[in-house]
Amino acid sequence: MKAYVFPGQGSQFVGMGKDLYENSELAKEMFEKANDILGFRITDIMFDGTDEQLKQTNVTQPAIFLHSVISAAVAGEDFKPDMVAGHSLGEFSALVANKTLLFEDGLKLVSQRAEAMQKACEIEPSTMAAVLGIEDEKVEKICAEIDDIVVPANYNTEGQIVISGSISGIDKAAEKLTEAGAKRVVKLNVGGAFHSPLMEPAREELAAAIENTVFAKPDCPIYQNVPATAVTDIDEIKKNLVAQLTAPVKWTQIMKNMIADGATSYTEVGPGKVLRGLLKKIDRKFPTFGL
Repeated sequence: MKAYVFPGQGSQFVGMGKDLYENSELAKEMFEKANDILGFRITDIMFDGTDEQLKQTNVTQPAIFLHSVISAAVAGEDFKPDMVAGHSLGEFSALVANKTLLFEDGLKLVSQRAEAMQKACEIEPSTMAAVLGIEDEKVEKICAEIDDIVVPANYNTEGQIVISGSISGIDKAAEKLTEAGAKRVVKLNVGGAFHSPLMEPAREELAAAIENTVFAKPDCPIYQNVPATAVTDIDEIKKNLVAQLTAPVKWTQIMKNMIADGATSYTEVGPGKVLRGLLKKIDRKFPTFGL
């Protein structure tokens, strides 16, 4: 069974998608349609912008979504997933790939999600940090003991978890985690505390947008971030998409569940190789590809 996975924020790079645009008429049409929907030429920033421009949440998220979804579309008949999953933002790319969402609707939702998250980030200074070389259970316990907002946000792979919260909460957690034996705690260069209670205003905004969007029955199951299991029910898919903004991304659990459910190959669709790298830490023998 073929598993296809879609990256989230952090995989962007200047020049992303330019080869697709120049070599495929279909890709060119989809990129130009995206420029019209977004109301600005995102292709100019993706192909020839600066790192700083590309790093803005309201640009990054649609850019990664477009690269992933258009890569899958250009693959044509070769793209036949038996199961899909997406890391955070990548969940929207995965839902276009398995025919739950139309390309246009997926892009509009991603754009609304990015704008809502950007606004939530501006309400209170917040951040995220990668915690390396310590058990997940210890990270959970230390976060729970801190009298400030700090929570596990991304279970990326064994021994690598990202925490999210207020600046002071992250600082306190970093100190305690280092004392408890973490090899490293590295603050991330992000705009705010994604996948934490601080994203509640964005969650409410996204819920309204999702309610007004048509979702179709998926062609194949999506392993969603919140339950980490295969989902095909439309109402459950929508509920999990909304919950994802304030809940952790259970990526380690998703990868293990895909393998347990019979995945035989694992293809990352979109910019970068982050997700392939994470899987290699769980099972080096598992075949991985890029698209």
